[in-house]
Formats: sequence, structure tokens, C-alpha cells
Amino acid sequence: MANLKDRLTYPVFGQIAQVAAEKNIKVYVIGGYVRDLLLNIPCKDLDFVVQGSGIEFAETVGHKLKCKQNVTVFKNFGTAMLRYKGIELEFVGARKESYNRNSRKPIVEEGTLEDDQKRRDFTVNALAISLNIEDYGELIDPFGGLEALSKGIIQTPLDADITFSDDPLRMLRAIRFACRLGFTIESETFNAITRNRDRIEIISKERIVDELDKIMMTKKPSIGFMLLDKCGLLEKILPSLTKLKGVEIKEGKGHKDNFLHTLQVLDNVAQKSDNMWLRYAALFHDIAKPNVKKFNGGTWTFHNHEFIGAKMIPQIFKSLKMPLNDRMKYVQKLVGMHHRAIPISNDEITDSAVRRLMYDAGEDLDDLLLLCEADITSKIEEKKLKFLNNYKTVRHKIKELEQKDFVRTWQPPVDGNLIMETFNLKPSRTVGEIKDVIKDAILDGKIENSFEAAYALMIELGEQHGLKPVKNN
Repeated sequence: MANLKDRLTYPVFGQIAQVAAEKNIKVYVIGGYVRDLLLNIPCKDLDFVVQGSGIEFAETVGHKLKCKQNVTVFKNFGTAMLRYKGIELEFVGARKESYNRNSRKPIVEEGTLEDDQKRRDFTVNALAISLNIEDYGELIDPFGGLEALSKGIIQTPLDADITFSDDPLRMLRAIRFACRLGFTIESETFNAITRNRDRIEIISKERIVDELDKIMMTKKPSIGFMLLDKCGLLEKILPSLTKLKGVEIKEGKGHKDNFLHTLQVLDNVAQKSDNMWLRYAALFHDIAKPNVKKFNGGTWTFHNHEFIGAKMIPQIFKSLKMPLNDRMKYVQKLVGMHHRAIPISNDEITDSAVRRLMYDAGEDLDDLLLLCEADITSKIEEKKLKFLNNYKTVRHKIKELEQKDFVRTWQPPVDGNLIMETFNLKPSRTVGEIKDVIKDAILDGKIENSFEAAYALMIELGEQHGLKPVKNN
């Protein structure tokens, strides 16, 4: 078996080995750190298996490293964690597990290192390195994890059906690792995911979304979503997304496969931005197309899919127990606006149209334009280049107007409070209408962007509504 002591460069390994020798306890670094070490991927999260009490061992290590106050104990799980010089160390006693079918919470007993490796999800995560004096640095690989790494394979150490039935979250983890590492899920392991997909129903939405977030943040998230779809998990988790699949043909005319298009847009965004919520906006940007699809006059249409899609976002987030806060509103806003820039880029670009886009998008304008550009997936290179060049023109116009008008941070010089004070009104539709007309007049260049011009228009609009000013301003 290979010896990796020369690659254990963190000084903390030697200090842990010293504690193990003093206490006559066996300790091993295991799991993700070992996998990433062998793949030459930097990793600062270290997991240790102790043949004894992981909590007591962690407290001793914390004392030796003079950071005992940083030890966090999780008694219910028999684990303890500490942070030291930018590294996160977690200790657990070696254990074996058994499961009740209706829960992913295991019945835990003390065990050996081999027992602990058996309970690991995949062979590449069951690799361990000894930190004991007699075999320091020795790689312990009872399930062929090293070979799986070299071949780029995700495979379970034991029977895959049992592994996934016991803890169905491992099905999502398999897909996440395949997506993150660019690995292939071994065929029987993948078939077991397909057979056990219904078991995902015992997993909390929060844990599912945590895995989705990690898939979303990979370099090419489409790989993960294609795998989720292929094994049937996507229909269990995000059924509205699977409805985008397929091409319907009428009178010899078909529309594009909106599922494949969506994944291409998602990958396009992922190449340009690490903003997870912008990536979610890409994933959901066409979510309403199946709801509005029609065939009229020999053409497929999806009218108002962006507005219907925006209305669907809160329910999608709620069903997954995702945050119903500003992040949800951000995704909803981008989904609702992702077609706004298309007419501007296709037609003659007017100042008023660009001002309105800038005002409505506000601080999210750059993200919106990135999404709009990512949405150009035409396979006709000439057509694609034309659209992209149009967006370059839009961006140039935005830059010009921003230097002149500061539209993104702009607010109309006359607000609702002044309208109410001037005409002695309470909050009402009339107040909103007057305010909107003033705003639109400035954005469309009909009046100057000044208080005097806005106030004069306000008085004129008030008169049209039969109102007289009761206060001189």
C-alpha cells in the first residue's frame, strides 16, 4: 500500500500523531481530504477517525494546540470540531451504523476503522491515511478507492441498493461528486439510484437544497441536472423543470427543447458568474413555457412566459423550503425581466427605452444583461453574433446614459409624499398614477429631469384629476 507521509504537509498532522502516541490511541485522517490530496485539490477541511472517543481526543488536541476554547462539541453525534490556523479539524470515534427504513438517522455503535470505512458513501471517500507512529502516512484502501480515483468513477463501498436506501441523500451526493470532479457514476451504482429514487422522500427539503446548491456551484452544473433527470430524481425534486423536456411538432414545425436550452443557459451563466442566485435565475428563466405554449398560424409561441414564470418563483422556493427573502425576489425579478432587453437590442436603441430598462433593473442591471446574453443559444453562428453585438451596443448606451443621468440610482424628484401634501390626499391609486406619469415623462425624455419640471407636471396632472393644490411648494 502507498505511503503518503511526504504529502502530509500540514504541521498539525505531526502534532495529532504525537497526541495519539501519548494516549496510545489509533487515529486516521479520512474522507474528503485524502481524496482531494490524491487529486491535487487544495482542502482545508480535515476529518479524523479515532479508535476511542473523538470528543475527548479533540479536546486533548485543542489543549496541545493551545486553542481548546475553539473546540465545538456535538454530543448527539459523538463528534467535535476545532479551527486552527485556517484549517477545520473534525474528530469522530470509529463506528458502525445500522438504519431504520423510515429514517436516515443511523443506530450507531462503536467500531473499528474498517467498520467506519464501510459506512462511507463512496469508495473515493473511504480512503484513510494512518497518523500512527508505526505506519505513519500509510494509505488504507480496502475498497479500491485509489483505483476508482484513477479511473474517475463514483462507486459505493458496499451494496449500492443498501447504501442508498439507508441514506438516500447519498444519491444526490453521488451526482454532486460526479459533477464536481468530472467523474462517471459506475453503472450499477447509477442503476441503484434509479431504483431507489422514491426514497428521496424521507430526506428534508433543506438537505436536498443544500446538495442542489453545491451542484449549482460546479463549473458545469448541467452535468448534475442531466444526471438528476436521467435517474428520475429531478421529477421528484423539481417536477416543473422536467416539464420543459421534449420537442412537440405540428405541421412539420417544432420548437426547441426548452430543458436542454435551459441547461445551456445555466452553463453560460456559470462560465461568467459565481453568483448562485443568478444561476438559479438561469435555471428557472423559462420555467413557465409549458404553461403558455401555443401553436398559432404555423408558429410556436410562449407569450408572457416571463411574467407567469416570475409568479411561479415564490411557490417553487416555498416547495423546496428555499429562502423567501430578497434572494427569492432577486430571482423572481430576473425571471420576470429576462425578455425586457430583447426588443431594445433588436430595434433601434432609443435613450428612453434604455433609461426605462436601467431604472426597472436598478442595481441588478449587470446581472440581467449577463442572463440575457447567456440566453442566446442559437446554433446559427451568424445569428448568435448579431444578437451579442446588439447587446454590446445596449451596454455602450447604458454607459453613456449612466454617466449623464445616473438612472440606476435615480429617483423621481417628486415623490408620493409631496403629491399627498400638495393636494391633501391619502395614499390612493390617484397618487400612484400621478407619480408614475411623472416618472415615465422623465424617462421618456418628455420633460427635464428637474424638480421644477416635475412639479409643474404634477400640478397639471392634479388639475386633470379635479384636484387643487392646498400648499405652496
